[in-house]
Amino acid sequence: MQLGKEKKTYGLDRRHFMQYVASISAISSPVISADQTVNHRPSFKDNPFQLGVASGDPLPNGVVLWTKLASNPLEGDGLPNEAVPVAWEVATDEAFTKIVQRGSTLAMPQIGHSVHVEVNGLKPFHWYFYRFHTGKETSPIGRTRTAPHPNEEIERVRFAFTSCQHFESGYFNGYPHMQKEDLDLVVHLGDYIYEYKGVDNRPRKHIGQEIKSLDEYRTRYAQYRLDKPLQETHRLFPWLVTWDDHEFDNNYANLVSEEDGVSPEEFLARRKNAYQAYYEYMPLRRRSLPKGPNMKLYRECQYGQLANFLVLDTRQYRTDQPNGDHQKPMTGKVFDPNTTMLGDGQENWLMSRLSQSSSAWNVLAQQVVMAPLNRGLGESKRYSMDQWPGYEYSRRKLLNFFHEKKISNPVVLTGDIHVNWVNDLQLDFQNEKSPIVGTEFVGTSMTSGGNGGNVIPEYERAAAQNDFVKFYNSNRGYVSCDITKKSWTTHFRATTFVDKPDSPVFTPASFVVEEGRPGAEKA
Repeated sequence: MQLGKEKKTYGLDRRHFMQYVASISAISSPVISADQTVNHRPSFKDNPFQLGVASGDPLPNGVVLWTKLASNPLEGDGLPNEAVPVAWEVATDEAFTKIVQRGSTLAMPQIGHSVHVEVNGLKPFHWYFYRFHTGKETSPIGRTRTAPHPNEEIERVRFAFTSCQHFESGYFNGYPHMQKEDLDLVVHLGDYIYEYKGVDNRPRKHIGQEIKSLDEYRTRYAQYRLDKPLQETHRLFPWLVTWDDHEFDNNYANLVSEEDGVSPEEFLARRKNAYQAYYEYMPLRRRSLPKGPNMKLYRECQYGQLANFLVLDTRQYRTDQPNGDHQKPMTGKVFDPNTTMLGDGQENWLMSRLSQSSSAWNVLAQQVVMAPLNRGLGESKRYSMDQWPGYEYSRRKLLNFFHEKKISNPVVLTGDIHVNWVNDLQLDFQNEKSPIVGTEFVGTSMTSGGNGGNVIPEYERAAAQNDFVKFYNSNRGYVSCDITKKSWTTHFRATTFVDKPDSPVFTPASFVVEEGRPGAEKA
C-alpha cells in the first residue's frame, strides 16, 4: 500500500516513520533474569518432548541443538513460569556408548521453554547423535552433521530445499521421501507456517483465528511441529532456515503492512510476537535472538571449498512494494535507486561475502523469484511487484556485481511462488544475447495451493514467452540438489497429491549446471 507522496524512508513517509521509531523504542526484548526461579526437580503431566528435536546452522566444529519443552503444546506449554534444567548429550553412535560432548542448560519461560544449545568441539563434516534429558524424561534421539572445514576440498554436498507448507492445504507428503535421501542438509526458504484463521472443509484446519499474539503464534507453530513427517525430517538432518512473509503477515514490507489502517504500535507489537515465536521454534543461534520487533536472520554457512550458503532475508529490510503491489508494468519506482530489496546493511554484507568467497559454488538461499517473469498478455507486460522485478534497481545491481566481480558459479534458490521454475539469470533480460550470469532454481510449495499438477494460465504464458525459462511445473513437493566441484545437479521431486497422506513421489525433471558455465541444461 502507499502511505502518501512525501519523501519515503523505507516505504514510509517521514511522519509515519517517526511513529514507528517511537514504537520500536517502547517494545522490549525477551529478558532472561539472573534471579529466575529454577525448578530443580521438574515433573510433567505428559511427555515434555512432544515437539521433538532439531538441529541447525552447522559449523565445522558444532551445530545448534534444539528442543522445546511442552507437556500440552496446543494450550500454552503446560509448564509453570519457572526455568527448567535440561541436560544434553552428543555421541558418535546412536546407542550413546561414545559420548563426545555433554552439558546442561535452562529452558527459560521467557522464550517459551525453548532450548538452543550451541555445541562446539566436534569434528568437521561428521555425523553425530544427540538427545536431551529433563526430570525423568528423555527426548527422541536426533541426528545431525557438522559442516566441513572452510579450507577442506570435499567431493560432494547433497541437500534438499522446500518452502510454503500451508497446514490447511494438505499433508506434508514430500517429507517422508526427503527422509530417504542421502542428505547433508535441509534448507527451508520460508512460509514455514501460515498466519490465517482456521477454515472449514479443508484437509486440515488451523486452530483459532488469524494469529496476532505471542501465545497464538506459539500455538500455530506447535500445531505444525506436531506433524510427524515434519518433525521426523527435523530429527534426521540439520536445517538452514529463513522466513518469508507468512511467518508474520502476508506481503508485509519492512515497516509497512499490506492492510490499511494498521497503526505503528499494532504492527510492531505483532511483528515482535511473530519474530520471537519464530526464534523459539527454530534451531537458530543466539545471534538471531530478536531484539523487540527486529531480528537478524541473514548469515553465512560454508561447506568447505565446495559451496557457500548465503541465507538472505527479503522481507525485513525492503522498501514498500512499488506501483501499489500486485502485477504491474516495470515502470517508475522499480528503477528508483532509493528502493531496496535487502536494505543497505544486508546488501553490503552479501557483496562483501561474495567477494571474499573462495568456494566453487555461491548459493543464495532466499525467498522471492529473481528472474523477471512477464505474465502479461501480448504487449501488456506484467511483473510481480512483490518479487525482485519490483525492485529492478536492486536486481540489476546484484546481477551486475555477479558479472563484474566474476563471482564463482552463483546459484539462487527461491521459494514463495508455489511452482517449480528453472531460470537463467541474464545480465539484461531484454536482450536475448545478453550474458547469463547465474542460475535460479525455484522450488514449489510443500502443500500451499493444494494438490497441484494443474494448468495455471498466467504461468503457462510466463513459461512460453520468457526465453530464460528452462522449466516450469505446478506439482507440490521439494527440490533435491547434488553438488560436486564440476557440476550441480538439481532433481525436482513432485508428489501427486496432498489432500490425503502417503503420496508417491516422482521426478518430472532434472537439470545440470556445469562449473564455470552459468545456466541450466536438462539432464
